[in-house]
Amino acid sequence: MSAGATGVGSLPGGDAREAARTVTGSFEDFPYLAELPARGPGADMIGRSLGLLVDMYAHVEPSGWRISDRPGRDSRRARSWLGEDLDALEEFTQGYEGRLKVQAVGPWTLATALELHGGEAVLQDPGACRDLAGSLAEGLRDHLADVRRRIPGAEIVLQLDEPSLTAVLLGRVRSASGYRTYRAVDRQVVEGALRDLLAVHDGEVVVHSCAPEVPFALLRRAGATGVSFDFSLLTEREDDAIGEAVEDGTKLFAGVVPGTDGPLSDPGGSVMGVRKLWRRLGLAPGTLAESVVVTPSCGLAGASPAYARAAQAHCVRAARSLADNPE
Repeated sequence: MSAGATGVGSLPGGDAREAARTVTGSFEDFPYLAELPARGPGADMIGRSLGLLVDMYAHVEPSGWRISDRPGRDSRRARSWLGEDLDALEEFTQGYEGRLKVQAVGPWTLATALELHGGEAVLQDPGACRDLAGSLAEGLRDHLADVRRRIPGAEIVLQLDEPSLTAVLLGRVRSASGYRTYRAVDRQVVEGALRDLLAVHDGEVVVHSCAPEVPFALLRRAGATGVSFDFSLLTEREDDAIGEAVEDGTKLFAGVVPGTDGPLSDPGGSVMGVRKLWRRLGLAPGTLAESVVVTPSCGLAGASPAYARAAQAHCVRAARSLADNPE
């Protein structure tokens, strides 16, 4: 049985129907709701997730997204693009039954990307972080219900994008001036906020980070059933955490196909590192296919449309190679 392949989130271009056609054509068993950041602010992953917030609003400043007192053009645009993307996905998933992934930015990366009125990140203010996480949880609940209504046969997989998580834990997020960094957030506070947010969905929940030093153990404790990461950034220091995660039933969404244009190796070669990891950890090769989902290393927004299509098809072939030849 193959755990298969899927995408991470973003694609190049600005045509929602073309994106939905590509995704459902490439990943017949595990499509996802694509993001098209090339359309502008609000279509990017941060803007889209800010558009989901309930009773909290944001607008675009030259420095990035900032909290607003009332809804404005930028958050309306984010919602309108999300609606367009959902309409397109619904059109191309008529009668579909199976796994379907939707992505949203997690509370900690959102707290590093959203500014308070004064220009500092929400991350600086523990109360504002709690409000943001609560508003996001409510918005996600509504969003998931909408997806269920539109695509009733879908087994929804919720992916939280947390590329800034490690920086938040280690106190590496730079302040507005760039001259200092915000204080590291207590691990239990980070874990608690993630646990509350992951609990809005009773199906599969995956946390994605394409940064180094992904905190596998913390994510597992917070309730993630899968972790999505850039495989090329793994070091042997993570071996124990990964071995424990796999034995605990956590799925690995292994980003093995480069996210930007370049030559693609043969599909078997792309997953060679995954097979080596399994041998190193002393795990049974037969468990590979059910434990690993093959993905690009990160979103494909920076790739050419032709490469994005090729990379997604390559993920599917690499997953098949892993299932057919686990050794």
